[in-house]
Amino acid sequence: MPAISVGVQLSSFGLPFKQAVQVASALGADSIEIDARSDLRPTELTATALRQIRKLLNDLNLRVVAVRFQTSRGYDCAEDLERRVAATKAAMKMASELGANAVVNQIGIIPESLEDSAHQMLRDVLSDLGRHAQHVGAFLACETGSEPLANIAGLIESLPEGSLAVTLNPGNLIVNGFDLSGLRKIASHVLLVHAKDAVPDRARGRGTEVALGRGLVEFPELMATLEEHHFRGSYVIQRDSKGNVREETALAIQFLKNI
Repeated sequence: MPAISVGVQLSSFGLPFKQAVQVASALGADSIEIDARSDLRPTELTATALRQIRKLLNDLNLRVVAVRFQTSRGYDCAEDLERRVAATKAAMKMASELGANAVVNQIGIIPESLEDSAHQMLRDVLSDLGRHAQHVGAFLACETGSEPLANIAGLIESLPEGSLAVTLNPGNLIVNGFDLSGLRKIASHVLLVHAKDAVPDRARGRGTEVALGRGLVEFPELMATLEEHHFRGSYVIQRDSKGNVREETALAIQFLKNI
């Protein structure tokens, strides 16, 4: 297995953009994920700002692998949909300008029946975003966690080729009571992995996040499966807990690079 690329979410540090980038580099990250709402907004990415960011990242030997753009609703909801789609397209353009090929968001609930009007609306929106992705070179990569991987695989199969990519979040799947049994069905569509681990918690009715390597996610097996499908993306560390973020991130980077 070739050496993997390990990244971090800048927003996890709770610092201004420039400081967060310097922390990511100091911790040994290879790449970063930028939040288009808290780290850097599409409207702020002027030509001058883009040059400055590129120089800063080059000096620190970092690259942008993804832009996170979390919307308040999914693309299955008709309310204010046009504005959400336009904003998503702006985030995709921003990602491309920063050299990233993925925009991370949750797409909403996938209806069970293809005949459901909400399913048709979701397919129409994702097909439109897929056409935009082909134009700009950055794709919407839906984050897993809210439903079984088989449901996402079925949705992708119903769309024109190249419409939708995947951000695999194994920890989110476990937190919500799912597993990785459908990984092979979506592996060829995975552009990014959010490296997060978790364990079930029957008392809470949902799982609990834990440090990488201490939960149910078998990262060596996961990596091997993705390697079989020629995955060349990054493993971006996601820690949602309120602990010592820098120390936990450093340990997670070392954990992944030791596999």
